[in-house]
Amino acid sequence: MADKGVPHFHNQPGLRVVAVGSKEFMCIGALPPFDHPHVFLDMGADTEIICQYCSTLFRYDARLKAGAAEPAACVWTEAADGIGRGTQAA
Repeated sequence: MADKGVPHFHNQPGLRVVAVGSKEFMCIGALPPFDHPHVFLDMGADTEIICQYCSTLFRYDARLKAGAAEPAACVWTEAADGIGRGTQAA
């Protein structure tokens, strides 16, 4: 995968809905090492999709930048050392 090719989101906080600024993304469930298989989700023309592994409802929010989520802590990034980290809330 290219650098920042596909956004990755998680639902470590256990929220009912995670708002995202991308209609195509990967869901990882929870933060590693408790993540599920990383699955590609594509909303297509819809504005919502449910992950078949963790049942998280992702809702598209056009106000968010591509790759962003609300809450921001649900964005997952892989560090240079290969260890993934959730984005820390400011």
